Amino acid sequence: MSLRLASEFLTIPIETVDRCVADALACAEHLGIEATPDIVERIAREHLLAIVNSAPPPRPAR
Repeated sequence: MSLRLASEFLTIPIETVDRCVADALACAEHLGIEATPDIVERIAREHLLAIVNSAPPPRPAR
């Protein structure tokens, strides 16, 4: 799952993707949601999208 997500989010280090997947699993279990692989992947993907979308835009060259 981490490798599949890492191939989608090339700008995010694999360690961050791994941690995101682990956090998504822990979050689902904490909330009492059945932590199926599909659910964990969907939660992790949303978190990774948030990371990508929250990055500041690149600064123009001077």
